[in-house]
Amino acid sequence: MATRTNRRNFFRAKFHIADVPRPPGAVEVSRFSGLCNGCGDCLDACPEGIIVKDEQGFAALDLKAGACSFCGDCIQACRTGALTEQARADWNWVARVQSGCLSLNAVACRTCQDFCDEAAIRFRLEPGGRARPLIDEDACSGCGACAAACPAGAIEFARMETNELEATA
Repeated sequence: MATRTNRRNFFRAKFHIADVPRPPGAVEVSRFSGLCNGCGDCLDACPEGIIVKDEQGFAALDLKAGACSFCGDCIQACRTGALTEQARADWNWVARVQSGCLSLNAVACRTCQDFCDEAAIRFRLEPGGRARPLIDEDACSGCGACAAACPAGAIEFARMETNELEATA
């Protein structure tokens, strides 16, 4: 997991801030840690209840707790500028299937596919009774519905690489 720091956090002896999914509309990681004051307004505004505070007190998304509807209520509640409508367009988190996936371990499961409204997950059959889940990153919204539903907790989220974003543009 990538970490970043900024001057404000350096002087607070918080040398790195984890690059984890923040609420949609979060500004760039180093700016976010300088603007978010941990007030909790976005947590209270989230109708899905998936915004939590990380170890440093900053707002983060717990996509294993539920899916984000991208309603924008957190942005409206943020008074510090850490969440903005402009930054919302830069949401570039996508699902990644980890090795603990039941289907990868020859257990019939397609729960993630069933819960994906974007139809971004499909399965490719492989020898030995396995089916490999494939994520269509162009279709994946990074909403977290698949992660919340996964019985093995085998779905994580990662930023789509810059060169991947440029290739799809």
